[in-house]
Amino acid sequence: MPGKWKLTITQEFSASHQLRNYCGKCENMHGHNFGVEVVVEGDTLDPKVQYLVDFKELKQRTKAVLEKLDHKHLNEVECFTEINPSSENLAMFIYRNLKGTLPENVSLVEVSVSEKNSSKATYWEE
Repeated sequence: MPGKWKLTITQEFSASHQLRNYCGKCENMHGHNFGVEVVVEGDTLDPKVQYLVDFKELKQRTKAVLEKLDHKHLNEVECFTEINPSSENLAMFIYRNLKGTLPENVSLVEVSVSEKNSSKATYWEE
């Protein structure tokens, strides 16, 4: 059975949000420095450089998606005007926007979003 490689990168973005129907302090506008973790995998290395994908390229593609969220009030971003900009929904948004931008030999495994180091939400599709 052939092996695979998994690569993980981390990024950050800053934004404010309000959690509708929360019935607590988080229903008020507040901000976070969100942490984002992206995991990709593949079984074919570039024959010349012998890597799955350049970490720099993966970070650039992730950053392009995060630009849609960075320094915004997330409740006003088009896809979050009806659904809550929770960590769970942010992870799904990033996953779905990043998925189609990756090289052919690379598969997106999962995306995690954290509001602080002690908790994170992870989204993946099977």
